[in-house]
Amino acid sequence: MMGLTTLLDSGAARTISDRSKAPAIRRGYVDGRYGQIHYRHAAAPGASARPLVLLHQNPASSFEYEPLIAAMATDRHVVAFDTPGYGMSDDPPSALSMAGYSGCLVDAAAQLDLTGRAGCDVFGVHTGALLAIEFALAAPDAVRHVACSGIPMRSAAERADRLQAAHDATDALDETGVGALALAEPLWDFIVTQRLPGVPLRRAAQLWADKLAPIDRASWAYQGVWSYDYEARLPLIRQPFLLIQPPEEIAAQSRAAAALVSDARIVEMAGFPRDSLELPQSLDQIGQALRRFFDGPHL
Repeated sequence: MMGLTTLLDSGAARTISDRSKAPAIRRGYVDGRYGQIHYRHAAAPGASARPLVLLHQNPASSFEYEPLIAAMATDRHVVAFDTPGYGMSDDPPSALSMAGYSGCLVDAAAQLDLTGRAGCDVFGVHTGALLAIEFALAAPDAVRHVACSGIPMRSAAERADRLQAAHDATDALDETGVGALALAEPLWDFIVTQRLPGVPLRRAAQLWADKLAPIDRASWAYQGVWSYDYEARLPLIRQPFLLIQPPEEIAAQSRAAAALVSDARIVEMAGFPRDSLELPQSLDQIGQALRRFFDGPHL
């Protein structure tokens, strides 16, 4: 049974925090199943709200969450992990399932005492949404709330085609550089050229480089995304569940995925079909929705 759907007006969001007071973002490592797991984290002095774990989309890293970390860490400890094989986390020997990747991240969170008595909340975008769901299923006693954005539940036929393409993806590394350039140029167009006004060129270029970094592993997590059994896994969620949905290309599919969760509620964002983690006004909308959800009743 679906819960309440709320509309956030792009002109109505107010600043949720004074960014001049945002705590410094620091980096660290913990030992994992396949080497080291890298993470970014921040917390203001005296932060007392429940910790928040952020899980990123593919093929990015926790770098994309730096603006949201700064916005949310004014009153809680925020930790954003790099998925194994992405960012600065070491590689697994081969592609993993979403449950496999999330299991590594649950282990890492436990080392930082994020799965202890106080518990934690989780949020993920796109691939990170599936990681957040699996994180909650792997640590049901620790995760209090699950929040997602852009759940990539395409049709069964689309998933099959994309899974085959992910399996067929060839190594982009060769002596000529042809494969790497073939990957880099369309990625530049999507990340930099097509960005919304207000995203600085340098920031967009850094996001491009971050997504380009796992050249020979870029398709690995997609194998887990397109083989994911949404219909079997999402109904298992027992925590309060929030979908923050911008007007992006997969919005309808994302809402259909949320409908598989018994205690789901939806917040509709207006005006940001992309770059919602980059622009101050969209970040205010996301932060406002997350705080209202996380700081309410929980398991």
